[in-house]
Amino acid sequence: MRLTNYFLPTLKEEPKEAEIVSHRLMLRAGMIKQQAAGLYSWLPLGYKVLRKIQTIIEQEQNRAGAIQMLMPTLQPAELWRESGRYDSFGKEMLRITDRHDRDLLFGPTNEEMITDIFRSYVRSYKELPLNLYHIQWKFRDEIRPRFGTMRSREFLMKDAYSFDIDREAAEKTYQRMFVAYLRTYFRMGLTAIPMRAETGPIGGDLSHEFIVLAETGESAVFCDRDILQKPIPARDTDFNGDLSAIVDEWTTPYAATEDMVDMEEFEQKVPEERRIAARGIEVGQLFYFGSKYSASMNANVTEADGKDVAVHSGSYGIGLTRLVPALIEAFHDENGIVWPVSVAPFEVILINLKAGDELCSKTCDSLYGQLQTAGLDVLYDDTSGGAGGKFANADLVGIPFQLIIGPRGAKSGEAEIKNRKTGERETMPIENAVQYLKDIIEPERRDTV
Repeated sequence: MRLTNYFLPTLKEEPKEAEIVSHRLMLRAGMIKQQAAGLYSWLPLGYKVLRKIQTIIEQEQNRAGAIQMLMPTLQPAELWRESGRYDSFGKEMLRITDRHDRDLLFGPTNEEMITDIFRSYVRSYKELPLNLYHIQWKFRDEIRPRFGTMRSREFLMKDAYSFDIDREAAEKTYQRMFVAYLRTYFRMGLTAIPMRAETGPIGGDLSHEFIVLAETGESAVFCDRDILQKPIPARDTDFNGDLSAIVDEWTTPYAATEDMVDMEEFEQKVPEERRIAARGIEVGQLFYFGSKYSASMNANVTEADGKDVAVHSGSYGIGLTRLVPALIEAFHDENGIVWPVSVAPFEVILINLKAGDELCSKTCDSLYGQLQTAGLDVLYDDTSGGAGGKFANADLVGIPFQLIIGPRGAKSGEAEIKNRKTGERETMPIENAVQYLKDIIEPERRDTV
C-alpha cells in the first residue's frame, strides 16, 4: 500500500482524553476515532491489526475442532427469560422494543441463543461433542467506559460454546480450548497467564482468565513466577489426545485473580522470591457451566439406553478489541508502538527519503514491487514530507522493520534497515535487502511453531 493512497490520520499532539498509553497511542497512530462514550470507529490501520488478530484466533479455534458460524447481534428477550437471566443481568444489557412491541436486546453474550440453536437440531448423544464459535460485535452498557477500546460499550468478541454428554467429556473440551488459548496468545507475542477466576453472571464452577501483566491492568493478580517459563504447545499438538498433562503443567503453579486469591495459600505455596503481585489485563476467559442453560432450556439428547439427559456446556471468550490495547500496553516505547510481526498492520515500511528525486523514487518503486512479490506486507511511504517526520511517523505506528532509501543510498546501491524493536540499523546492498527482510520476518509470523 502506498501511503499517498492510504488513510492514516496520525496526530502530533497528546490526546487529552486518553488516560493510558494504549488509548493515547491508538488515537495518535490513527487507529481509532471516538464517536461517543465507549463507541469507536476502527480506522484502516487499527482495523488491519484487528483482522490479523482475528485470523490467528480463527486458525487456532479451527485446529482445536471448533466450527465457525455467526449469530445475530439482536436477540429475542424470551430466550433470556427462559434461562432466567433477563432480569438478573442488570443495566449493562441494552433492552430494545421493535415496532411490533417485541422485546429484544443487543446481545452481551450468546449462551441462550446457541443453546436454542443446539436444541433445535441435535437429538442424539452420537452427535456429540460439538463446539461452535463465532466472532461478533457485542454491547454492554458500561456505567463508566474507559481506557479506549480496553473497556468500551461496543466490542468485538470470539465466543465458542461447547456441548458434551457429561462433565468428563466437557472437561476434555475445556482442555482443548485451554491449549488453543495458550497457542493463540503466544502467536501474538503475548505471555498470557491462565488464572483461576470467578464465573460471574455466566455461571458454573470452573473458569480461568488469561491475563497479560501490565501496570494499567484493571485487577490485581497473584502468581508464581515459574509459570512464565512454561513451554507453549506445538502447532502439531493432537487436540484429540490427552491434553491433561499440558493443562496440569500450566495450572499447578499458583495463579489467581484478586476475586479468587487466598493470600495465606499464596504465601505458603510460593517462595517470596518467586511471588508476583501485580496488575493484569484480562484478554480471554474459559467457563465450564455444566447444565445451567441446557436444563432450564430443555437442551437434551437421547443416550444409548433411550433416556434423555441435559448436555454439559462451556463457553470460551476472547475480546479482540481488548487485545489490541493489551498488545500496545505490552509493546511500546517512548516513540510509539512496537508491534510483533504476527499482528503488525504492516511488516515493513519502505521509506523514500526524497520522493522528488528520480533515482531515489525509481529505486523505491522497484523495491516496493519486490517486497510484494516476496509476500511481505509493506507500506510504502512515498509522501513528500521531510525525513524527520517520516521517521517519527514510522516509529509511532510501530511497523517492525523500516527499509530506508535516500538519494545517497540509491546512488551508491545501499539500503538501510532499522529494526523497530531494538533500534538497530544495518546498511547493506540494495539487492540483498528484500531477501534479508524475508528471512527475518517469516519465522516471526509464528504460525509454524
